[in-house]
Amino acid sequence: MKLSELFTPQAIAVNFTNEYSNNIQYLGRGLFPAKKKAGLDLSWIKGKKGLPVSLKPSTFDTKATFRDRIGVKKIETEMPFFREGYLLKEKDRQEILRAKDSNDPYVQAVLDSIFDDVNNLVAGADVVPERMIWQLLAPEDGNVGISISANGVDYTYSYDPDGEWKSSNYVAITKAEDQWSTAESCDPIGDLMEMQDKVEDATGVRPDVAVMSKTTFGYLSQSAKVRSAILAQNPTANIVLTPDVVRTAISAILGLDIIVYNKKYKNESGTASTFYPDNYVTLLPYGVPLGNTYYGTTPEEADLMNSNQANVAIVGTGIAVSQIVIPHPVNLETIVSEIVLPSYEGMDYVGVIKVA
Repeated sequence: MKLSELFTPQAIAVNFTNEYSNNIQYLGRGLFPAKKKAGLDLSWIKGKKGLPVSLKPSTFDTKATFRDRIGVKKIETEMPFFREGYLLKEKDRQEILRAKDSNDPYVQAVLDSIFDDVNNLVAGADVVPERMIWQLLAPEDGNVGISISANGVDYTYSYDPDGEWKSSNYVAITKAEDQWSTAESCDPIGDLMEMQDKVEDATGVRPDVAVMSKTTFGYLSQSAKVRSAILAQNPTANIVLTPDVVRTAISAILGLDIIVYNKKYKNESGTASTFYPDNYVTLLPYGVPLGNTYYGTTPEEADLMNSNQANVAIVGTGIAVSQIVIPHPVNLETIVSEIVLPSYEGMDYVGVIKVA
């Protein structure tokens, strides 16, 4: 659409509103802190610590028996590369100048929204690691990995190639009467406690945070057994199961804080999606390191930053923003790039339930 079609003489489309989801902070960013490294290669060590094993008894004047070391795996891979840009052409610039001559007081705000190229691209760059983190923390059917396909490029990484994590830390509720969508008979409190026990028995650390979507949290509020558990704790027979009441009850019964994560983004096809999927619950321990988000060195940072060919800046830990003026015809290229991939050393401390 041309700018002249977007801006009418009497009024401008002032419905460039900020989506509510944009105000929700990225949850994954806090769980997987950002770190910088050179180049493309990423190596990380996954150690299965488990519970301490008691020493075996022995007798004096005998040699010590030697135990096997707990398994350690070294994960090595190449981090994926992402890059996209905007082009401001000569005709675009002329139409911007023409629009500014409009009498409408809102024209500048709308122009700023449309042509805020740097912030729009950086916001898109921030989506990439957050999306990756939640693919790891809420794996589809328990297959821990990252898969992003677009623009003729397919990035697929498996973080559990032997299925060890899936066999021990993932549960899918398959019986219809036990699924959380069946309010009359499901037992969410029992399911959550069982997963807490599984993780604690294996690692010695008990998960105390549960992440889920708004839809999945709704199952808790509708569950007959959750209601009975709350009424058993509360003498008020007509209690209303508000979100705060449900959260407080689950915390009191299980020591589990519930986070409803409903932040959205648009995927490559322009479809709105949530970072956290419906019908899953992720249990994790607060404050226990799970992994890091590693940023590599992009070509723009490595080769253009100290040259006269472009104006390059690094946003955050490793997002490269480049602006290049093409002299003839006069065009402005704004390009944002990143090399990014999370590690997941603490995956054994995380349990996931597919509840419906």
